[in-house]
Amino acid sequence: MPEPSRIRAPEESVGLQESLLDVAVEAARAGAEELLGRWRRPLVVETKSTPSDPVTEADTQAERAIREVLAARRPGDAILGEEGGQTGAGELRWVVDPLDGTVNYLYGWPTFAVSIAVEDADGALAAAVLDPVRDELFTATRSGWSQRNGEQLIGSGCASLAGALVGTGFAYDPAVRAAQAEVAARLIPRARDIRRAGAAAIDMCLCAAGSLDAYYERGIKPWDIAAGALICERAGLVVRALEPRDGLPSGVLVGPLGLIDELEDLGL
Repeated sequence: MPEPSRIRAPEESVGLQESLLDVAVEAARAGAEELLGRWRRPLVVETKSTPSDPVTEADTQAERAIREVLAARRPGDAILGEEGGQTGAGELRWVVDPLDGTVNYLYGWPTFAVSIAVEDADGALAAAVLDPVRDELFTATRSGWSQRNGEQLIGSGCASLAGALVGTGFAYDPAVRAAQAEVAARLIPRARDIRRAGAAAIDMCLCAAGSLDAYYERGIKPWDIAAGALICERAGLVVRALEPRDGLPSGVLVGPLGLIDELEDLGL
């Protein structure tokens, strides 16, 4: 598969993107420190949208740490966080998921991440997804490459669904899950196999790294995919929005150019 083209941008824009990425990484590491300090220890747990949608003190404390870094380094920017909602105003907005994969975290499964992106009116400028357990840092800027711990990533070049390993996830709402199960039943006989990591940001980064050929999910929120989408795009993959239909909410589909149409035709 050919490498993704580098977008030409003014030198000052590239410098801004790199500066913003440094802030994103600093904030992600601050959030990760809070998560690792509480992992596999007793937690205060509440629920949000449904009984299967938990939030823990680790989520809230990690977001607090992230917001403190952003307030110090970028005081004029807006912040949209999963736990704290939107605060501030400005030309740039930080989109923060302090703990993507809360259920995994709660059960001691080592698959969760801190996800941070910063965007302007045209989309994401810089993104960082940090897997604290494996100490894997996925990053990208609008005019740069996707990287894992400093090494360039190139997504899958798979062109046949029969040979594709496809990642997905499921919503918290039981009715939506039932509709998603019907979609999965159509996909399983056609694909090589499917996987569910339980963290959208991790799934997307695995696509960028070529460890998954494609990924789709319904019912995701902006903070779930803001960073992962840029990382996938800069690894040469196509990122498409899935419109609501047949009881399924909006979602996202990621894959190589030679595979994505076949996937979308399944009615994911």
